[in-house]
Amino acid sequence: MAKIYSQQTSKKINLQPKDETISFLLNYSKALSVINYNKLKFEALLN
Repeated sequence: MAKIYSQQTSKKINLQPKDETISFLLNYSKALSVINYNKLKFEALLN
């Protein structure tokens, strides 16, 4: 197993997210509300 992980690959993968993915994550983060009450955390999705 160590041999597999120590090998370097010559392939460079370009990971560019789609515009739809970015929009979805931004909208989700805007709608997410975290409420702290004593030592508890409540997550509410305001949609």
